[in-house]
Amino acid sequence: MATINLRPWREERAEERKKNFVMNLLGTALFAGLIVFAVGYYFDAMKDRQNDRNGYLKAETAKLDRDLAAIKELKEKRAKLLERLTAIQELQGSRPLIVRNFDELVRVMPDGLYYSSLSRKANNVVIAGLAQDNLDVSTLMRNLDASIWFGEPNLSGVGKGKDSLNTFNLSVPIAKPKADEAGK
Repeated sequence: MATINLRPWREERAEERKKNFVMNLLGTALFAGLIVFAVGYYFDAMKDRQNDRNGYLKAETAKLDRDLAAIKELKEKRAKLLERLTAIQELQGSRPLIVRNFDELVRVMPDGLYYSSLSRKANNVVIAGLAQDNLDVSTLMRNLDASIWFGEPNLSGVGKGKDSLNTFNLSVPIAKPKADEAGK
């Protein structure tokens, strides 16, 4: 029988398997490295994308904060302008009141009574004057109280003056009648 020596063939085969194993091992390691690199790259890209989003949101938030500050400033300016407008309207509305008040002071003044000074302090008119009789002062107070342009008068002093005339001091609040009352 012929002798066949299979040993070199087995050694070549084992050598080839070993080579294939190492190649498969290197391929798997290379493939695993590529997967790790790809996953890392993907996560870095996601992180960069999220950082870009966060930066955009911060920038937009800063813009909105500036807009809110501008709106707040505009609201403050608006409130100041409304205050001014209200003050101007009150002044315009009260302009004829002074004339009406002077007119009414003349109308309610009884004969035998004279005003020596008139002054306005806040919403009160302070009257100092001379009267021939104390009855004239009480008539003035009743007339002022009955007027729609004045409130209840407050007599602060009565005394003897020159030439047998009595002096008096009183203050009376200014009233703002409603439009339908003022037209009467």
